[in-house]
Amino acid sequence: MLRLLLALLLLASPLAARQPASDAAALLRSGPMLGYSEITETLVWLQTVRAADAQIRFWKKGEPATARLSELVRTSDENDHIASFRLGGLAFGTEYEYEVYLDGIRIGPENPPALRTQPMWRWRTDPPSFRVAVGSCTYINDPPYDRPGTPYGGETAIFTSIARIRPDLMLWIGDNVYYREADWESESGMRYRYAYNRTMPEMAALLASTHNYATWDDHDYGPNNSDRTFSMKEVALEIFRDYWAPRTAGVPAAPGVFQKFTWGDVDFFLLDDRYHRTPNHAPSGPDKTMWGEEQLEWLLDSLTASAAPFKIVVNGNQVLNPLTDEGLPNFADYERLMRHIEEAKIGGVVFVTGDRHHAILMRKERAGTYPLFDLTTSPLTAGVSQAREGADHDLVVPGTYYPQRNFATLEFTGPRTDRSLTIRLHAVDGSVVWTRTIRAAELR
Repeated sequence: MLRLLLALLLLASPLAARQPASDAAALLRSGPMLGYSEITETLVWLQTVRAADAQIRFWKKGEPATARLSELVRTSDENDHIASFRLGGLAFGTEYEYEVYLDGIRIGPENPPALRTQPMWRWRTDPPSFRVAVGSCTYINDPPYDRPGTPYGGETAIFTSIARIRPDLMLWIGDNVYYREADWESESGMRYRYAYNRTMPEMAALLASTHNYATWDDHDYGPNNSDRTFSMKEVALEIFRDYWAPRTAGVPAAPGVFQKFTWGDVDFFLLDDRYHRTPNHAPSGPDKTMWGEEQLEWLLDSLTASAAPFKIVVNGNQVLNPLTDEGLPNFADYERLMRHIEEAKIGGVVFVTGDRHHAILMRKERAGTYPLFDLTTSPLTAGVSQAREGADHDLVVPGTYYPQRNFATLEFTGPRTDRSLTIRLHAVDGSVVWTRTIRAAELR
């Protein structure tokens, strides 16, 4: 009964709950964060420092009379004090403002953040234009756990720069946290690392106002270069699901973080390059795999079924680069993928990758068909690394090698019959380093 009365109070007179909220604000450990967004449903995530009653109040932007309340979620030790709210029955193509209540008290800024649903455009209009931010390798300094010497992380203002651009969604493409050696052999240590990263103030606006999708690479899965032998991989998967709350992850026959989602008219395939991976230095052969048989079959089938003009395939490690021992060409999956794209005449494939601690765009020419591109964007805040194989080998698009911290945006524009992808690489302050545009017609 008490909870019902509180809900009625919040809906009928929200100002009544806007009392001094310092105690309640101290309950919020991190978030809110926006998760996936569909046409009539989206997800909001948060974490508290102790057990609390959490609830989301949301309304169509500029229309407070439309306010609704989410279900009430009690956070607890059992769920790492995490609350995930699936907000359904939303109007499509609509922006909503929202606010967080903890133990019945409103917390957060006076200007509430906003979420958005995807438009219902098919058979009605041309596809919407939209913008995607992309980045990898987020190392947040934590002195008791860091190596001695110069801090490895830095320039965290990059997250403020991404938020300022106002992307529709953010793709976190691996190494989204860096487990330290004190973390990866214990569940408590791994959970500590995720929670620690999420409290970074510079990241708050981006998480609260942009829909976030993620896959992982080695450092947010386990130790450096970790693979299917990692003893804590089931725990790592559970923690990933808790902190990213993906709509889907893996398939019944193959656990993992891989998923497909659609935004506008573009299909995104987020791959898991760790859970089923053969060790990097295993002998070459048909059984040496990065993705595992089930995930590879899922990818090939999903690409075949997709009618999207652009099919964005996201992987932690590079897909086209043959000169690094972590790249896909060192695994049997590569030849099968390349052969399938060609034989099934799959158009519109573009690869987006991370890991390398520099940015670069690669282009692979193929006889009798369209070229394949691999955009590598890395790092966000981790240390910078030179391209060990050189930045001028045959696949590199001239002028795209950038050995500084960076992020990228992918902007999809144009009418249904002539869609374009504009790739922009951005420096830490958001300024554009280089731009390349690819028309869908060039990838057929």
